Amino acid sequence: MDFELQPLGLADAAAGKAPALVVLVADGFVAGDDALSALIARALGSGDFKTEAGAQLFVYGAADIAPPRVVLAGIGDGSAARVRKAVAAAMGAVRGSPAKALTLCFAQPTDAAALRAAVLTVADASYVYRATKSKPKDKKEPPRVARVLIGAPDAGALREPMQQAVGVARGVELAREWANRPANHATPAMLADAARQLARLPRIACDVLGPKEVGRLGMGAFQAVAQGSRQELRFIVLRYDGAPKSEAPVVLVGKGITFDTGGISIKPAPEMDEMKFDMSGAASVLGVFRALAELKPALNVVGLIPACENMPDGAAIKPGDVVTSMNGQTIEILNTDAEGRLVLCDALTYAERYRPRAVIDIATLTGACVIALGGVRSGLFASDDALAQALHAAGEQALDPCWRMPLDEEYSEALKSNFADVANVGGRPAGAVTAAKFLQRFTEKFNWAHLDIAGTAWKGGTAKGATGRPVGLLVHYLLGQAGQPAPARPGPAKRASAAAKPGARAGRRQG
Repeated sequence: MDFELQPLGLADAAAGKAPALVVLVADGFVAGDDALSALIARALGSGDFKTEAGAQLFVYGAADIAPPRVVLAGIGDGSAARVRKAVAAAMGAVRGSPAKALTLCFAQPTDAAALRAAVLTVADASYVYRATKSKPKDKKEPPRVARVLIGAPDAGALREPMQQAVGVARGVELAREWANRPANHATPAMLADAARQLARLPRIACDVLGPKEVGRLGMGAFQAVAQGSRQELRFIVLRYDGAPKSEAPVVLVGKGITFDTGGISIKPAPEMDEMKFDMSGAASVLGVFRALAELKPALNVVGLIPACENMPDGAAIKPGDVVTSMNGQTIEILNTDAEGRLVLCDALTYAERYRPRAVIDIATLTGACVIALGGVRSGLFASDDALAQALHAAGEQALDPCWRMPLDEEYSEALKSNFADVANVGGRPAGAVTAAKFLQRFTEKFNWAHLDIAGTAWKGGTAKGATGRPVGLLVHYLLGQAGQPAPARPGPAKRASAAAKPGARAGRRQG
């Protein structure tokens, strides 16, 4: 999708040639002497249209207005959240039309946050998954909006937020595309090829390690998960070089379980198809790198993706097996459906070599996080208060929110094992927290945060599909870090403070 920003008043919008026009009208609208202002004033006066967020009026063939389709959309106080709600509603009217191009115009001056919300909502509403659909000649689908002109009276001051929004939108689209693909069209090898494609973009490089290289590194936990599948594992290393090599990078670690049956601890059949989304953390890392190539911030970023399937083959790991992780800790596998933390722990150990300024892992890790936070906020766990605050603020700015969860040391008691250094599950109570405590054992040498996106990475039911979250949160965080001095690394005694809202009882999903 192509976006363009122009200074545009209502008279200009009324004279434009776009096949569809969406006009965003905030509280306190004052009509001018142009035809579009007159239409809005009449609609407000009659009571057929209100400026409250989500209210809309569709008009076809209005006199003295060139675009044949006009949608008036109320945005209330004009805040980003109200704009998102309004644009989503308006796009419902536009999607069913033959329009391939759209002008979206703010009737009054706006701000950067509202503009970003408008761009991202248009992109979200226009996304159509087609990768594995046939294209019969006799079947006509409504065309996708391909060109969008954003008009604002104060467009000159909005160039940078517009560029940011377009970069994030392209990253979100890539993340959605790969998370939506079925597992036979998104194998570990295919995911590695997608990363190699990103390396064609400016400042991005990619290395891919196979089973032999991973074996030499001693990634026994990662290998254990992969050993039940005929699809070979891949360990993907992406690099974005936007700053001098001497500057420590931020490392993003994305869980790349391209399909999760649960292994020997097999999942129930209903909705198991949704376990193709279990690589949404990996997809979000790909999406972030797509955005970085677009935005070119002055920052170094590394992306690590341990990619494999979790299958119940005769060679698969069994409950009670003990494996050795890359850093030498032994792990008793009490539940093979808690596989995500096994692949992530070795990737976290690998991250040490970069002496990173921060490490953030992103994973569809626990059903418990879905129970605690639903599909509104991602779960945030962090060993460093400043890192947690920066991620929380980035999520609020991006309308991709998270909520900090506790990491009290007492939660580690549930992970004790009689037969290994640690067990991979700690029972149902506080399942999202104990999963994070497991990962924390492998993060002593850097500032670390964990985003549990099990509730936010995809939607089920009739709206089934990937959301592309938390690409927006991560990109806003990274942009905020560009040019900033690296924080101090943790000392040996550093521990996380307890934070708001403890986790809830675990659901059936493990990670």
